[in-house]
Amino acid sequence: MNLKAIIDEIHDFPKKGILFRDISPLLRNPSAISYMVDEFAKRFHPKDFDIVAGIESRGFPLALAVGIRHNKGMIMIRKQGKLPGKTKSLSYSTEYSKTSMEIQTSSVKQGQKVLICDDLLATGGTAKTAARLIEKIGGKITGFAFIIELTNLRGSKKISNYKHESLVKY
Repeated sequence: MNLKAIIDEIHDFPKKGILFRDISPLLRNPSAISYMVDEFAKRFHPKDFDIVAGIESRGFPLALAVGIRHNKGMIMIRKQGKLPGKTKSLSYSTEYSKTSMEIQTSSVKQGQKVLICDDLLATGGTAKTAARLIEKIGGKITGFAFIIELTNLRGSKKISNYKHESLVKY
């Protein structure tokens, strides 16, 4: 399946000069969802991870679908202030701003193997911060699954010590 043909290109979003790759059409397409999950099932064996983490917010549906396929649970990595209970948070910089993410401290057991899913790998800051958060609460990162990778931004360098797979590269 040609995912690039389904992904929308939105010019000047979220600010002038940015070409935004929108996965919304993929999520409206059951065949595309099935294809993506099948592809990640080929690249990540279910014995390689115990639970799937989704990065807010476009990583959530992908993480849930991958988790369901492998009979695994799903946890959320969210913007700071969005999760109840005891959390750990980290601040980081994106292409557009400084922000913080958090995770519930009870979401991962000590030594639990975690596959992290997100829609996009750009500069790698969000992915690296997500990995650090999971490791802070005792999890072990076994890989990253991305729908899109923007190769010219070289985000894969920030997560080069982890297995990472992208379905579409620009």
